[in-house]
Amino acid sequence: MKIAILSDIHGNLSALENALKKAEDYAVEAYLLLGDLIDYGMRSNETVEKIRGLTKPIICNIYGNHESAIVNGDYSRFSSERGKVSAKYTRSVLSEETLQYLRDSMTCEGRYEFCLCEKKCLAVHGSLQDVYWKSVNPDGELCDYEKYDYVFSGHSHIPHYFEKYYKSEDEKKRFKKKTVFLNPGSVGQPRNHNSAAQFAILDSETEEIHFVKVEYDIEKEQSLYNGEIDDFYKNRLKEGV
Repeated sequence: MKIAILSDIHGNLSALENALKKAEDYAVEAYLLLGDLIDYGMRSNETVEKIRGLTKPIICNIYGNHESAIVNGDYSRFSSERGKVSAKYTRSVLSEETLQYLRDSMTCEGRYEFCLCEKKCLAVHGSLQDVYWKSVNPDGELCDYEKYDYVFSGHSHIPHYFEKYYKSEDEKKRFKKKTVFLNPGSVGQPRNHNSAAQFAILDSETEEIHFVKVEYDIEKEQSLYNGEIDDFYKNRLKEGV
């Protein structure tokens, strides 16, 4: 099965549409969504509507920190005042249909365990240290992940792929247990100095992974900002920061 892994869309409909179109080139059969569909961008309702209209299975669709904060009305964890203002504005414009989708069709715990081709998988927006607000870091603490074969995470808006080998009792595997860590990057607000919409494709049979970058109409999305939130979120789209 080929799976499109998307995270941190952040209300950027143009980026999402081009990412989904590009995913079709890989003949994807399912989607894995790692949170933060909404906020920062001006089209959160339209983004959720697009996700609702997907016709292929969604393996998981977990809350990010923005869904958690906005649905629960708790903005205390945002590190800047502009972040709080943006989240409150987004909450003010969300339709009832969007709110119902966030409440009823997403996994509100910010993490989800599942099996994929007999592999044990964890999807988490942030990390096990803090499912919403702290990213998995290749140089950070990784001692709680050894039971998983794959760990899919988002939040940092920076793609990564790395493997960690834990000690095990499996003599056939030379007493090692492999865990693959994958962050697809951000569709709508990339921060790796590349402005393209970014996501990943996983072939669950061959374990082949593609990191995909696709251009979209940034100026169109920028033109929709209406002064209700800090221009920082509009301007950063050009630089991917």
